Amino acid sequence: MILEMKVPSPGESITEVEIATWLVQDGDYVEKDQPIAEVDSDKATLELPAEESGIITFKAEEGDAVAVGAVVCLIDMDGEKPANSEKPSARSDKSVEKKEEKVVTSSPVEKTYASGTTSPASKKILDEKGIVPSEVKGTGRDGRITKDDAVNAMPSMGTPSGGSRGSERVKMSMLRRKVAQRLVAVKNETAMLTTFNEVDMKPIFDLRNEYKEAFKAKHGVGLGFMSFFTLAIVRALKLYPDVNSMLDGDYKIMNDFHDISIAVSGPKGLMVPVIRNAENLTFRGVESEVKRLANRARDGQITVDEMTGGTFTITNGGVFGSMLSTPILNPPQSGILGMHNIVERPIAINGEVVIRPIMYVALSYDHRVIDGRESVGFLVAVKEALENPLEILLNNNPKKGLEL
Repeated sequence: MILEMKVPSPGESITEVEIATWLVQDGDYVEKDQPIAEVDSDKATLELPAEESGIITFKAEEGDAVAVGAVVCLIDMDGEKPANSEKPSARSDKSVEKKEEKVVTSSPVEKTYASGTTSPASKKILDEKGIVPSEVKGTGRDGRITKDDAVNAMPSMGTPSGGSRGSERVKMSMLRRKVAQRLVAVKNETAMLTTFNEVDMKPIFDLRNEYKEAFKAKHGVGLGFMSFFTLAIVRALKLYPDVNSMLDGDYKIMNDFHDISIAVSGPKGLMVPVIRNAENLTFRGVESEVKRLANRARDGQITVDEMTGGTFTITNGGVFGSMLSTPILNPPQSGILGMHNIVERPIAINGEVVIRPIMYVALSYDHRVIDGRESVGFLVAVKEALENPLEILLNNNPKKGLEL
């Protein structure tokens, strides 16, 4: 019996996917629920499991765009499982062959009487570039200079030659192409501005140093910066609700909930899972959810539903060493906060210069929805909460606030 495997719908509004990678070879025997392919949608990369056991026959190639509901492969359920299931697959054999072939191709060509000989076409190209044949390494038979060699040859500028000058043309994934389209659309279709401030992180450092061990022992997760920032942002969003709104044509949608998107770097690029109803979470709740979503994103298990929605975004370029940036809006949201690295800097406190751990923060916002007063006021409210966490976020009772 032949089973037709069709592309399942990875989420609402998605009409097609792209075959990113076949994880098996055409003609392999596959087991039920075995991952057979990775497919890209414009929102995420998902694994496609085999619906039954049997011999697989591809109906689409890597890089093909396939409509949702279309047949992507056939599985012959009457096919017999090979006796030696540990035999390397054809994919691994081919990869070895390709690697060996690559090594042979890239090895130096032995000089012969034909080395440096040009064809009429390659000679014309070299003459136009002002390159003498002796400066070009021929890759043709017996070291002859081919037309491609001449096209790719670069005139010597007095710099040493002989280094690698290879390049590769690689098609971007559907997810990456969609991200690119969205980023360009944000720049073209919104009135995006960015405002900046700085935060003295010493009060948070002091709290973490005092309570992080007890927090981890009690809750099984670390007491990081994300819980402080998330709860500070929720408070500021309540004070300035326009920052938590978004445009829909001629209407402004005001949200009474706070779904906070967190930018996470995954194996397939940037992903933005959502912490739902962050206004109802404690420090423990935020840290647990951040850890869960980050792990799922990095393991490639995140779903479209977990990345859909969100009313405000936090992105942390500081983990990569960024000092300052202007984060790009995550449409249709109207605001995004950028965190950056923490550096000890001299600042003035009560008329004296002291050294404090300082983080620069940036708020990018859609000026069509948010005025300057709201944007600056929002960022100042975030700064106030982060510099006074004991009073504002923990109600002067850290043990109760941290559930210790």
